[in-house]
Amino acid sequence: MAATPSSEARAGLKLISPTAIYVILLLAVPLATVLVYSVMTGGRGIVSLPLTIDNYAQLWSKSVYGYIMFKSLMVALTVTFITVILAYPVAYFVSFHVKPDRKSLWLFLITIPFWTSYIIRVSLWFVILGYDGVLDKTLMGLGIMNTQLNFSSYGIPAIIFVLAHAYAPFAVLPIFVSLEKVDRSLLEAGQDLGESRWITFLRVTLPLSMPGVIAAALIVFIPTVGDYVTPKLVGDGKEPMIANFIETQLLKLQNFPQGSAFAVASMLMVGIVSVAFVLLNRRFIGGQK
Repeated sequence: MAATPSSEARAGLKLISPTAIYVILLLAVPLATVLVYSVMTGGRGIVSLPLTIDNYAQLWSKSVYGYIMFKSLMVALTVTFITVILAYPVAYFVSFHVKPDRKSLWLFLITIPFWTSYIIRVSLWFVILGYDGVLDKTLMGLGIMNTQLNFSSYGIPAIIFVLAHAYAPFAVLPIFVSLEKVDRSLLEAGQDLGESRWITFLRVTLPLSMPGVIAAALIVFIPTVGDYVTPKLVGDGKEPMIANFIETQLLKLQNFPQGSAFAVASMLMVGIVSVAFVLLNRRFIGGQK
């Protein structure tokens, strides 16, 4: 007897229901809780009715809140730009100049930083860049400087430097995958028509690899905006970003509505920037007809 459409639908629901329940419990329920908390009244561990939008109004009325969001956005965009600019030549070299049987080895070496905890890597940078650290001792030992540099106390520049190093492998891999898909015959055709290697790169290779560049930018930008560890350990903790402020509101001040409102606002900011970035580059990912 042939299965009816309703029985097939029930069978399909049975297959996806465990995954759907998992997603609802781990993603939808926490997000909904944050949204509800963000429009409630309270402070110092107290959350109550009535519902209000005052928590969101304070984000725009208090300059310190706007400064933290703007600073986090600028740091994330700067780190994304630096990381992609530095990662592209590495990915290009591995894709076009490394023998096929050695590409796996190069990718293996690029992923070595993932073997250690992110917190450990950031802490090691603090040891290298901090007061009387490896960098200070090296520069003073070579006679280049007479005083301690203590680069880790430089605030935003130190945070950008450490974040760019930490997320560099995330940018290399998607760009490499995109470059591997570039048809080499197109490059040969461009050179046969009299174009230089540089012009061929600008007109053929770069546009065809833009999907990987976009993916790399989003992969770096999204977690960088909400990074908590690096601003806490580097820069003497004097340049808090969004995640540090949310932690202060939720755990130290126990102002759950205000912290939740800030979390929702930061998610909206990341979503808007990400969508705008993809839309501006839609012709590279097949969005243009």
